[in-house]
Amino acid sequence: MKYVEKAVDVFLSTGTRFPRRIIWSMGMIKYAAAKANTELGLLDRKMGEAIMSASQMLAEGKLDNMIVVDVFQTGSGTGLNMNVNEVIAVKASELSGLKIHPNDHVNMGQSSNDVVPTAVRVAAVLEVVESLIPTMRSFVESLEKLAQRTSDVIKPGRTHLRDALPVTMGQEFSAYADAFKHNLSLLEGVLPYVKELPIGGTAVGTGINAHPRFGELVVDELRRQTGVDFKVAESRFRAMRLLSDLVALSSVLRTTAIDLIRLCQDLRLMFSGPFTAIGEIDIPQEVAGSSIMPGKTNPVTVEAAMLAAAQVVGLDTANSYANLYGEFELSMAVPLIGYNIVTQIQLLREALQKMETYVINRIVPLRERARELAEKSPALVTVISPIIGYDKASQVALKITQGMSIRQALRELGFSEDEINKILNLERLVKPGIPAKEK
Repeated sequence: MKYVEKAVDVFLSTGTRFPRRIIWSMGMIKYAAAKANTELGLLDRKMGEAIMSASQMLAEGKLDNMIVVDVFQTGSGTGLNMNVNEVIAVKASELSGLKIHPNDHVNMGQSSNDVVPTAVRVAAVLEVVESLIPTMRSFVESLEKLAQRTSDVIKPGRTHLRDALPVTMGQEFSAYADAFKHNLSLLEGVLPYVKELPIGGTAVGTGINAHPRFGELVVDELRRQTGVDFKVAESRFRAMRLLSDLVALSSVLRTTAIDLIRLCQDLRLMFSGPFTAIGEIDIPQEVAGSSIMPGKTNPVTVEAAMLAAAQVVGLDTANSYANLYGEFELSMAVPLIGYNIVTQIQLLREALQKMETYVINRIVPLRERARELAEKSPALVTVISPIIGYDKASQVALKITQGMSIRQALRELGFSEDEINKILNLERLVKPGIPAKEK
């Protein structure tokens, strides 16, 4: 494999290899291409069948040790395509006893410029459809169940990390359930864009040196093999020079990761303590939290998920910048964006799965503690603000922060005990309306 031997020298040697899903996609594209060319009468049937068999072996992971090029290579992905071509040619030659050429036969009707952008899109779509979407659906369902079982847990709201009016814990979790539900809709909405494949465009999008029906036949076979409704891009020129569809997908992954970070931050604060901080929930832990402090528990899964989410956000930035690379007919960031997008999907899926299993489904609300904090909040004076006015209510709030209970402050304002009980009915305060003016 002369090309690969030289490529390993001139590309970077970081040890960063393409994800298994991308190698699988390359194998299936080569399989589909050999089948199409054979059906079109352009490729000897025995050669075509040998290439198909070798391509299947590559897709199944049996030849992975021979895919040795680094992700940080030529921007079109020619290094990956040629590595795959040569591996398949060697194996197909062994299987058939024929001399099968990596370019003339395996790469017939193709160019790195349409093959690799097709492969990374196929890989990204399948990772989303088969793993991330089911994971997100399950995560949303678990959040909704958590919101329901904590719907009667009264706790203080907080704005700017300062005491605010009471809310229910369920209301807080329902906000995140709604956010991730929208993220799921965004994810499903961007997929049709990513499913448009440029295969058949060859070097610059014109389809030169490929049969006019080649791209259509390859995509038909990919649909048959995957069950996903891939289609030939309406503009192969667009799909080869721009990876904007993948960047759009990356941005949805980033948004989901940011929402996950926000959820994790709230959970860490709610779990903080147990005696010297907020301490509104418990999350049973599987491992020790400290190597020196016996009995200490930390939100380890929450923090691991935050690190994964940070990486997803960082890779999105790399994708946005890398998509600027290239001029005229070619994107010059195909290998990097392909590697990043699959990595982002896998990181997010893993983070959501572990969060659901070890955190969301295990959260125990500390009801008495949460209610105690809610009853101490100076923000409760907001309830009487419509009666006594904002300025006087601010003075009352000051007294409360100085140690006076809100009940005593209301007594000094002339409210009866019955009126005070009604005004400070916490269950009423987590619903819309003006409690102080209700009879």
